[in-house]
Amino acid sequence: MPGSSGSGAVTRSTLRQQIADALRDEVLAGRLQPGQEFTVKEIAEQYGVSATPVREALVDLSAQGLLDADQHRGFRVHEHSVEDFRGMIEARSLVTDAMFHALVDGRPAHLRPDDPGTAAVLAGVRRRGEEAQRAALAGDLTVLIGYDLRFWRELGSVFGNPYLTDFLHRLRVQTWVCMVQRLRRLPDLRGRLWAGHTALVDALSRRDTDSARAIVESYNAHGLALIERTSAE
Repeated sequence: MPGSSGSGAVTRSTLRQQIADALRDEVLAGRLQPGQEFTVKEIAEQYGVSATPVREALVDLSAQGLLDADQHRGFRVHEHSVEDFRGMIEARSLVTDAMFHALVDGRPAHLRPDDPGTAAVLAGVRRRGEEAQRAALAGDLTVLIGYDLRFWRELGSVFGNPYLTDFLHRLRVQTWVCMVQRLRRLPDLRGRLWAGHTALVDALSRRDTDSARAIVESYNAHGLALIERTSAE
């Protein structure tokens, strides 16, 4: 029956996304290490599910640049280089710059300078940034990643373009995966992680895009320097 078929498709799609999210979190937590190999069968047995949604989830993660597919050996966690990180930073900057242009131009309509709703939305994003900032100062990488991804997704949604928001989220996941592969090796991260989330929101609330760009540039430089230093070590 069409209804049954549709329900099965939704269930499989949901399971596919759940497996992809779980494996992504394993990579971000450092439990799946760069170069680590596994098969569809191993993951299916680990989660107690059939092979089809697992294979689909692994293909999705490969398309996102988190895994490498090997026709004969299954999949392995992609190991990002410093050059990869530089490329991600450049792409990320282009997206955020487009968002800042929208703020200056008052696009979409709810970003008009005379719209009080914009300030309220940014205040909500700022609260998320405060949580990310506290985690960064405490050196709690796992908590920071969760809040940081939510912070940027919510900030991106303010600008009303879901395509930019989704693209930025994917880039941020990739950059975190690249950083995690190095930062997890360090014994103490207190004082070493970027904690400028609230300053960025404050600048955007003032529509001070010059300061916002300077904060983002500082953030990118901080991340690149950290990656280069830990790679050298």
